[in-house]
Order: sequence, then structure tokens, then C-alpha cells
Amino acid sequence: MANKIDLQQLKKLRAETSASVSDCRTALDESNGDYTKALAWLKKRGLEKAEKKADRETSQGIIDSYIHAGGKVGVLLELLCETDFVAKTDEFRNLAHEIEMQVAAMNPENTDELLNQEYIRDGSQTVEQLIKGVIGKLGENISVGRFQRFAIGE
Repeated sequence: MANKIDLQQLKKLRAETSASVSDCRTALDESNGDYTKALAWLKKRGLEKAEKKADRETSQGIIDSYIHAGGKVGVLLELLCETDFVAKTDEFRNLAHEIEMQVAAMNPENTDELLNQEYIRDGSQTVEQLIKGVIGKLGENISVGRFQRFAIGE
């Protein structure tokens, strides 16, 4: 390794991204210890990993629900992955929650529209990019099966 890796930066990068230790180490090495560049490197790597997994079958997953504060809007979501092991992870369940909040707030008509929407918590990425980021972390293909939004009076 050409550069000495700062252990504190490595720990911080791993905690923030959930990327493997080796990927974090490589990212810091490739970016000459620049934390911001290392984050960008890991994001790019995660998207590349997601692209490689796009054709894999997603036959497992969860059906999850979200009721917005006040109880006037609710969402049911089918989020799919390759194995039930991944479906049980906190990262996968958190992704389901984020997508449900997106559906509650933006009311997309279909899955394609949902995936192309600007992510409500981070306008620099789409919902599809959010999902690809999680695919890169978990190492399995993930897809939105279907969803339904319910609102009082609609």
C-alpha cells in the first residue's frame, strides 16, 4: 500500500457506509487519504456492484407498512431481494421504510415513476440510486415489487 491509512478514518468510513473493511481501505488508498473522495469512490463502487446484480431473481423479501403521522396517509410496500437472510437485515428494512415515506410524500403512479423520482431526503439522487446503494452494501439484487398508497378521502 502506497499510503498509510488512518485507522480512525477507516473506522468512520466503515461506520458511515457499511462497506467492507477492504473496500474502505482501498477507497482511502485510491483517494490518497481524502475522506470525501473515498466516500465518492465507495458510492461509485456500490453502483457498479448493483449493476452486476441487476439480472438476479428477487423471490424473497417483505411486505411492510407505513402510516404517516396523523394517520391520514398509509403505504403498503412489497420489497424484494434474493434471500430471506437479507430481508431480515436492518439495512433492508430501513430501505423499505424510506421507500414507503417516498410513496406517502410523492404519490407516484407506478414503480417506474417511483424509481425515477428525486429522493425526498437527498435531492442529489433518485430512489433508484438509493436502492442501488443498498444493493452495493448488501450484495444482493433488490427490487420494488409493488406498492399501494392510501389516503383519507381519496
